Amino acid sequence: MNLTNAVEGKEYVVKEIATDDEELDAFLFSLGCYSGEKITVISRRKGGCVVSIKDGRYNMDDQLAAAIIVE
Repeated sequence: MNLTNAVEGKEYVVKEIATDDEELDAFLFSLGCYSGEKITVISRRKGGCVVSIKDGRYNMDDQLAAAIIVE
């Protein structure tokens, strides 16, 4: 399941980042979003969502959220 299908307020664990774009991988890694890290969808916005990773909150569009596979 990816973040676009995640339930608001529930904590998930990142399983993998499903992208071939190394720049995107590096960007997500710099945010603390990598395999084994906990992530929570705080709220949904039109065309995206707000997520909490570690101590930060970030706004992601649906395309970026779809690349984050969670369990």
